[in-house]
Amino acid sequence: MTNYSFFDLLSPNSPLPNPKTAASVLKALAHLNKYLLKYKWYLILGTLFTIISNLFGIIPAQVVRHALDLVKETLDQYRLFDGFANQQRIYEQFAHAILVYGALILAMALLKGFFLFLVRQTLIVMSRHIEYDLKNEIYAHYQTLPLSFYRRNNTGDLMARISEDVSKVRMYVGPSIMYGLNLVTLFVMVISYMLSVSVKLTLFVLLPLPVLSVSIFFVSNIINKRSEQIQRDLSALSTFAQEAFSGIRVLKAFVQERISTLNFAKKSESYRDKSLSMTRVDSLFTPLIFLLVGLSNVLTVYVGGQEVIAGRLTPGNIVEFLIYVNMLAWPVTALGWTTSQTQRAAASQQRINEFLSIKTEVVSTRNLQREIAGEIDFRNVSFVYPDSGIVALKNFSLYAQAGESVAILGSTGSGKSTVAALLTRMYDPTEGEIRIDGIPINEYSLQSLRSQAGYVPQDVFLFSDSIANNIKFGMPDLPNEKIMQAAKDADLYQNVIEFPEGFDTRLGERGVTLSGGQKQRLSIARAIVREPKILILDDCLSAVDTKTENAILNSLRGIMENRTSIIISHRVSSAKLADKIVMLDDGVVVEQGTHEELMVHNGTYKELYEKQLQGEEGPTAAAQHGEGSLLA
Repeated sequence: MTNYSFFDLLSPNSPLPNPKTAASVLKALAHLNKYLLKYKWYLILGTLFTIISNLFGIIPAQVVRHALDLVKETLDQYRLFDGFANQQRIYEQFAHAILVYGALILAMALLKGFFLFLVRQTLIVMSRHIEYDLKNEIYAHYQTLPLSFYRRNNTGDLMARISEDVSKVRMYVGPSIMYGLNLVTLFVMVISYMLSVSVKLTLFVLLPLPVLSVSIFFVSNIINKRSEQIQRDLSALSTFAQEAFSGIRVLKAFVQERISTLNFAKKSESYRDKSLSMTRVDSLFTPLIFLLVGLSNVLTVYVGGQEVIAGRLTPGNIVEFLIYVNMLAWPVTALGWTTSQTQRAAASQQRINEFLSIKTEVVSTRNLQREIAGEIDFRNVSFVYPDSGIVALKNFSLYAQAGESVAILGSTGSGKSTVAALLTRMYDPTEGEIRIDGIPINEYSLQSLRSQAGYVPQDVFLFSDSIANNIKFGMPDLPNEKIMQAAKDADLYQNVIEFPEGFDTRLGERGVTLSGGQKQRLSIARAIVREPKILILDDCLSAVDTKTENAILNSLRGIMENRTSIIISHRVSSAKLADKIVMLDDGVVVEQGTHEELMVHNGTYKELYEKQLQGEEGPTAAAQHGEGSLLA
């Protein structure tokens, strides 16, 4: 096997796993059996190539024994025939034999190297295939999980399980299996032969090797523990730097550059000290190996020499045993490493299994795929967020005919966005029922339902891609004419064409290139370009001024025709296009009706309307516009 340094193979970012029993380790890693079965031929061929490569590694030791014994015998004969003509013939035969032995050793080395190459091309390639499949399995499973899962788990943890944990698992199905097979096959072949030559010498030779393996195991655990501490410090250092760079404007505005630099230096110092501490332990590894392997060599020479003197062994046997000792040194060293890697892989796979075992409750009962008209019916719906226990809606009812527009108004935390989440079936109601076109929403195929809904979320998320690709997200074949029209309808077109690269302008992370209002308008364009049957605008105009809001709403007037629209907002001005207005307060419908009906009612809506109109335009403007201004 290729003699990598132990610590080259030991990842410094690997956390120390909890101590595992053999049963728990096997249970955690059992999930990988289906992949090992899938790639069984890689495993079978890898095992076969390992045996063959070790065979070509053992044969040269025996060739060396024969060559050394030949040298001793030839020297005796050469001296015996000193002064005779046969002496030259003996020398020529000896030189020819040594040349043959040398050619055999070279051939064995080349064959061993070739089959080692095949070992890596089977077992390591198998591990890469399993890594690929496992990552895809986790990512695909993540896509099926509901929003409640993402509310409970942070993004960093999700990323760690699909990247770092999978990488640790790959070390088990690749290098660990490879070195494990090498250890087993080499031990069986070498030890059995050594015992057949001399049981006594074999026992003395192997005496230090278990000590070596156990020592490596304990050293690796110390390294793991310190690596865990280093990883925590590195994560804290990265997080601190990321927050500082993301909030650089705030940092500069409050003149905190010096304080930030000092804090970063403290965290860097902690990381440096722990790294140096691990380096000191690392430096013990190589001397430890040389010490114990050297002890085996000394025992081989001493005990073997006594056996040679007693006439039970030849000098060639001593050299042969020395070669075997050095052949076994790396596999025995790798035993401690392999054990540690297997435990860490089990800990990582258990973390992966924890998420893979979570099943979504948002499933389709009939997987119904049909074109919807857009009739919406909420029937006594109540909803409690499963992760926080917050009651968002209480006995909420709402009916909208196909093509009708409904505005849902209310203060922050009143449950407005929850209506959008339930309508797109990010969650299922705790109580009550939602029907679309008279059919329970849970009977629709999730893909069919969501593909016919255009959703503009309150928190806009844009991808680090071009403006055009963000607008046509999920619809790669959309013609440019529709993209431009959607941008015009969202009052974004003029801004885009002023950019040097127009619609090909690439956005920064989370759309940082654009202003808040531009982000919201781009999100609107992305929703309306799909030509949805149900359009949901979740407080999507909060970052634009009144003038831009009016321009967008007037553009949406034509778009909202013949499609059901849900306009969610805390500003009454956004309700100007709605056929019906619903006032929410703490998850309860307090008022419902048209603008005129609610104004006559003199309730919460009228109070909110007059307060916001006066705040935006002033008392004089409000008097001039009157109540009908929103309906213009």
